[in-house]
Formats: sequence, C-alpha cells, structure tokens
Amino acid sequence: MFLWRFFRKFSLPCSLVMGALGYLIFANVPFLVPIGDYCGPRLVSLMPVVLFSLLYVTFCKIEIKEMKPKAWHFILQLIRTSLALAMVVLIFEFGSDYSTKLVLEGAFICFICPTAAAVAVVTEKLGGSIGSLTTYTVIANIFTMVIIPSLFPMVEKGADVSFLMMSAMVFRNVTTVLVVPLLLALLSRRFLPKWVDKVKNVKDLGFYMWCFNLTILMGETVRNMLHAEVSGVTMLLLLFVPLLVCLLQFAIGKAVGRHFGASISAGQALGQKNTIVGIWLTLTFLNPLAAVAPGAYVVWQNLVNGWQIWYKEKYGKLKW
Repeated sequence: MFLWRFFRKFSLPCSLVMGALGYLIFANVPFLVPIGDYCGPRLVSLMPVVLFSLLYVTFCKIEIKEMKPKAWHFILQLIRTSLALAMVVLIFEFGSDYSTKLVLEGAFICFICPTAAAVAVVTEKLGGSIGSLTTYTVIANIFTMVIIPSLFPMVEKGADVSFLMMSAMVFRNVTTVLVVPLLLALLSRRFLPKWVDKVKNVKDLGFYMWCFNLTILMGETVRNMLHAEVSGVTMLLLLFVPLLVCLLQFAIGKAVGRHFGASISAGQALGQKNTIVGIWLTLTFLNPLAAVAPGAYVVWQNLVNGWQIWYKEKYGKLKW
C-alpha cells in the first residue's frame, strides 16, 4: 500500500504533520471541538505508558557489555554545561531587553535539558549503541540534578529550584522511565526468552510507538505556539534559534564521538533532547513564553532524525 510505504519511509516528518493537523482540525472545526477536548488530555496521559512500553521493547535488544561508562559520556556533559553557561552570560549581558532575554532563555533550556529517554529507539535505527545511550541518559539526568538548581536562579531571579526537589524529580524520572523497563527487559530475557524473541522479531515496534507519542507531542507543541502572546519577530526567533541550537548540538556530539568511534551515539546523545522535561521546567521556573523554544526543538530534532534515518536506509551509512 502506497500510504504505508510512504509513512515507513518518512515516519518522523509524517508524525509531526499528523500531530499538527490533528490539533488544528479538532481545535477549529466546531463539531469536532468536544471530541478534541475529551480525547486530547487522555492521549497526553497515555504518553508515559507508551514510552515505558517502547523502552521495554528496545531494552529487550540491549547488550549489557555496552553499558560501561565511556569518556565521551562525561565530555558531552561538560560541553552541555558550558553551552548553558554561555547562555547565562549572554542573558547577563543582553537580558535587559525583554524579547532578547526571552529568546536567550529559550536557547538556554534547549542546551540544558537532559537527553530524551527514547533516544535509544532512534539510535537503534541509525546503527548506534542502545546500551551506551542508556548509560549516558542516566548520567545526563544525574548532571541535570546538579546544574539546574545552580543555573536557573541566575537566569530568573525568582526561580527557586531546590536541590532536594530536583533530586526527587530526577530520581522519579530515571526510575520509572529507564530503570524499571530495563530491569523488566533483563528479567524477561532471563526467564521468558521465547517471549523476548517474539518481541525482537517485530520489526521497528519501538520506533512506531515513538511515532505515536511524537504525534501527540506535536499537537501539544502547536497548541503552545498558538497560545503564546509574543510579537511576530520574537515568535520567529523562538522558532528558528532552536534550529541553530539543534544543529550545533548534533554537530558537536558527532565530532566528539568520532574520536571514540561513536559518532552516531554521541550525536544523538547531545542532540536529541527530552523536550517534555524542558517545557515543564520552563513553564514552572522560567518565563512560560520561552516554552515555545523547546517545543520548536521537537520539530527540528525529529526532522534531523528523519533525514538521518532516510539517508541511512538509502545509502547504508551516515555521511554526517
């Protein structure tokens, strides 16, 4: 079937378009608005369940020997922190202008928010290491626990982020999203090998689960953008500065990883962000209007990922 072949070829861009169109249709067609109001929040609440499931499916394929911490795991944390600090310095220098500060806050959150939990799904499609990315994601969340309470008050003087609160949030995030599905996958491999073989034989199951989540996330992103009360120029900057941030982080990650024979994994580690956490942090502690930036980052990082997947499937390897 043509449509299915087309979706398989361009899964991530198609998911973005379906999410955006779905929100616009159910938010603007009068007789569909009640359906959208009813289904929207329930679909959003379903996202953690789907994320848990797709990580379980992905972790069933993990190689334990690949989970050893690598030097580049820590080098990228230093780079990530340095880039966030650079944004803090720019906010100090140019933050007297409201619009400028808003855009810089958006860039800051795109640099500082941790790696996406689902990064292993895309990395698997590209031929990177699931195990190494899982270890990196845990390390990134631990770093987040330290740097966010340290830097947020410098960006917004009213941002009261306690170390204890951040620790609790990170612990809950790492435990429920990463550790539990990982342990379940390892136990399944030990005691239910036939079941694991069936799961592993379903091609790209975890990836299509991620596409489902991405569709919902894109709908939420469009909603936030349309409700943001900022000028046209500021909105354009909030939408396109994250593109530069995204390309920069992917490029730096790949450049560092190339020295360790892990350009794919390192590029995804630094470039693919947990924008859900980024949006929540912005809405809670910074200027809520800056949440447009991590929302835009969702689009850019998945367009980059979509291009990488297409290139890998067409040519058999990544050039970038």
